[in-house]
Amino acid sequence: METAYLDNEPSRAEVDTWSGPALLEFGTDWCGWCRGAQPRIAQALAGHPSVRHVKVEDGPGRPLGRSFRVKLWPTLVFLRDGREVARLVRPQDAQAIAEALVAIDAN
Repeated sequence: METAYLDNEPSRAEVDTWSGPALLEFGTDWCGWCRGAQPRIAQALAGHPSVRHVKVEDGPGRPLGRSFRVKLWPTLVFLRDGREVARLVRPQDAQAIAEALVAIDAN
């Protein structure tokens, strides 16, 4: 699992070409909601080692977050072959995250 949010985000065109399951996590290292969600995200991801997990530092003017219309942190965007399948905003439990992971991960 990624530990820090990337400040050099991939482009939307790059994300759209990804194959397989991926989780884009938008947030910041200083966000209390983001820090609080980390144990739940880690717990859910533990059973899905094939899922690409990319933590993207978000904020005003960040093109990837704007392209996904991110408003609150953390926002989890679940992708399969570059297409959004599910989204969770400020997830409160690992079960909701796990269910979204099942929807994208065909392991």
